[in-house]
Amino acid sequence: MLPRVPELYIALLAIWKAGGVYVPLFTAFGPEAIRYRLEHSETRFLVTHGQFRKNVPEGIKGLEKVFVVKMGKETLAENDVDFQEGLNVSTGKPEEIKVNPDDLAIILYTSGSTGMPKGAMLSYKFFIYHVPYVRYAVWLKPEDRFWCPADPAWAYGLLQAFAPLLLGNSILVYEGLFSPEICYKLLEKYRITNMAYAPTAFRALAAAGDELRKKYKVNLRAISSAGEPLTADTVRWAINNFGTAIYDHYGFTEGGMLVNNYNCCDMEIKPGSMGFPVPWHRVALVDKDGNETDGSEPSIIAIDRNQYGFYFKGYWKEEEKTKDAYKENWFISGDLARKDKEGYFWFEGRYDDVITSAGYRIGPFEIENTLVEHEAVAEAAVVGKPDPIKGEIVKAYVVLKPTYRPTLELGEEIKLFVKQRLSKHQYPREIEFIEVLPKTESGKIQRFKLRERSI
Repeated sequence: MLPRVPELYIALLAIWKAGGVYVPLFTAFGPEAIRYRLEHSETRFLVTHGQFRKNVPEGIKGLEKVFVVKMGKETLAENDVDFQEGLNVSTGKPEEIKVNPDDLAIILYTSGSTGMPKGAMLSYKFFIYHVPYVRYAVWLKPEDRFWCPADPAWAYGLLQAFAPLLLGNSILVYEGLFSPEICYKLLEKYRITNMAYAPTAFRALAAAGDELRKKYKVNLRAISSAGEPLTADTVRWAINNFGTAIYDHYGFTEGGMLVNNYNCCDMEIKPGSMGFPVPWHRVALVDKDGNETDGSEPSIIAIDRNQYGFYFKGYWKEEEKTKDAYKENWFISGDLARKDKEGYFWFEGRYDDVITSAGYRIGPFEIENTLVEHEAVAEAAVVGKPDPIKGEIVKAYVVLKPTYRPTLELGEEIKLFVKQRLSKHQYPREIEFIEVLPKTESGKIQRFKLRERSI
């Protein structure tokens, strides 16, 4: 649970060098989000930063040691270990550990529309099979200076940091808030030639205008994006201002980057299209029963679990959820796409209720659980509301307990309540008080009706 400081990269390389398993945690997580992931994953050692140590609750079961990267001269808790002191007493000669490609390397918690976040188990193939992705879709050349500002606690940010290092490239690491002007300054100062990020950032650059862009010397040779579809306007803006299109890519935690526009190829870019499947996976469009379709109608994106590049090992301690993820030999993504006559894939939406905001996949259930912990909240439902910058924002519909009245102040209080307990990318940006939630006869919340209402 570290920000993008040198110690993060030291720690991760050391974990894998020792044959360990990494459990990514966002620094934005609050106490309950941290506790659930650490206890559920049976994590023994936590590496964190003095700035975020206070968010780690006491009494986490199974946690043996906390290593802290100190900000200054702060006093550590009794059982905490100073990260730098730990390095100083190390021999620097680790025991030689051998790992196989199928050995467990990462447990990455990913949100679904129902239940608590699931721990996706990923093998060391995660790195091997992102090398061709970085070579051909991102088109990373040996001389490139590469920058992906995405957080390594997210699968996309993790692969975009470590796959380039595997190839011997230098990467830029910046720990700070993103803004268009800071982005341009860094691109110019460090002579970045290859960049990858989420569509939110590229929309923000376009919104900042052409005049700001012209103030800086930018020499981007290749640009990639993932997380949600790019709009045609954003792609056209990039062509006019960078001299190259932004190449859209598609993937998900359990399968990696699967459908891409390839920077290495002189291919036609159809703005909004995901491109073509990667050659090292078998990707298909299937119906809910796992039967392949021709893709003329929106169908579920699926990948063949028998391909050697498949690195998903199931959900940690979740046999039923693992079993439910498959239909015969297909891993079912839950995302919908269609295919045009030329074979391009087009993203159509999600089969479930997962919210995609600024590239983050956010499940409603964890947020709803936190909302109802507030003393004023009787019931709550969370949906994604369309947003021109973030793609979607989290919107909550809240039923209050009889003794409370809906006010603007109460709404802000509830937002802060969730933000402090979960994270700043999960809390609802909008709250609408409602008398009753739409439900089926069996009592299930009909989120589609709330989504229709939020448009």
